[in-house]
Amino acid sequence: MKSFDAIVIGAGQAGPSLTGRLAAAGMQVAMIERHLFGGTCVNTGCMPTKTLVASAYAAQVTRRASEYGVILEREPQIDMPRVNARAVAVSKSSRQSIESSLRGMHGCTVYQGHASFESPTIVRVGDELLTAPRVFLNVGGRASVPDMPGVRDVPFLTNSSILAKTDLPRHLVVVGGSYVGLEFAQMYRRFGAQVTVVEMAPHVISREDEDVSDEIRQILEREGITVRVGATCIGLARHDDEIAVTVDCMQGPPLVVGSDVLLAVGRRPNTDDLGLDRAGVATDKRGYVTVNDDLSTNVPGIWALGDCNGRGAFTHTSYNDYEIVAANLLDGEKRLVTERVTAYALYIDPPLGRVGMTDAQARATGRPLLAAKRPMTKVGRAIEKGETQGFMKVVVDRDTRRILGAAILGTGGDEAIHGLIDAISANLPYDAIQRAVPIHPTVSELIPTLLGDLQPVA
Repeated sequence: MKSFDAIVIGAGQAGPSLTGRLAAAGMQVAMIERHLFGGTCVNTGCMPTKTLVASAYAAQVTRRASEYGVILEREPQIDMPRVNARAVAVSKSSRQSIESSLRGMHGCTVYQGHASFESPTIVRVGDELLTAPRVFLNVGGRASVPDMPGVRDVPFLTNSSILAKTDLPRHLVVVGGSYVGLEFAQMYRRFGAQVTVVEMAPHVISREDEDVSDEIRQILEREGITVRVGATCIGLARHDDEIAVTVDCMQGPPLVVGSDVLLAVGRRPNTDDLGLDRAGVATDKRGYVTVNDDLSTNVPGIWALGDCNGRGAFTHTSYNDYEIVAANLLDGEKRLVTERVTAYALYIDPPLGRVGMTDAQARATGRPLLAAKRPMTKVGRAIEKGETQGFMKVVVDRDTRRILGAAILGTGGDEAIHGLIDAISANLPYDAIQRAVPIHPTVSELIPTLLGDLQPVA
């Protein structure tokens, strides 16, 4: 048995950074990764998908070239193997950099293999036993495959396996109208595939306000994507050489036949084979490790970070988990995950940047509110770029003058939202940024104007 000061299981977003901090503090750290270094973001999430989104955006701008006075003699031709190769190269470069850094790190011993607990302080990797008084779980998650009728009878894709495709589907049916599904839907439509989105809820991305959801649906439909909502009885079956998806919607045909089906209906944590029961680590009914506000588990000396703890599903929240744990253990701070401001983006084009509460959540608090909304058709930067779809909006607590939430659905929305994220994080009254003098021409310059339009919510 080999002894360490700490064991980190999983080289996703939080794991390598935490390993570096612990090693720099003089600890001997075992880093265990069973498959690909970098986790979901680097290998099957942000990096490859946003690389594909960029290729799809280039194709779309080319199609619109004449609107900008640029005349092309023919439609853009999509070379899917080259598109795929670019995404693979971006992921590979980052993955190799992370692995090289860990293997060359003083105080870090890298183990590649499957980790499982033998006890709260003993972890098995293959034939080796490692022990440490501190164990950190950063094992991530994977696509959830629901037990829907016919799912075992037909081939299907997930967000991971679709990245290996080097051919263009004739008709891609996306089951799931949320963040992952909509990004793939738009990119494959722009690559030239016929695309249908099938969603059980009455709206796509149903966690958002209806005006955001409706605008996103219209953006997708303008590009020729068919959106079917209210699909209460989804099932899969073979249909000659293709796949039939039963929809059972209130409107439209009850059956959609496609060449390929992408299941994008949520995620599940990679916790089912870690031997958590042997360590006594508690999980919830979905398999997420139960953690306290400092990300410690019910077992002293064991922490869970990233997607496996159910306290955030993004790369940036995973990294923040590392920051919280490192600050508490090494810097004498008392940071809590409940202090984190919720913020995220949807990377369709134009993107959606979101922070804090939705309008519906703000109204549910019973507080007196102020709100404002501005279409992107009144944003100079959007007009100049010829990208005027969407809007920006904000909701404020009328008494405290603090910003409760905001959404920017429009060109640059994923970047412009950060001014509002910073204001909420710093607990500033909205007046503080309303008086700022932003740069022209930008999308962000309309944030003070938006705040100047605040009106009481009835």
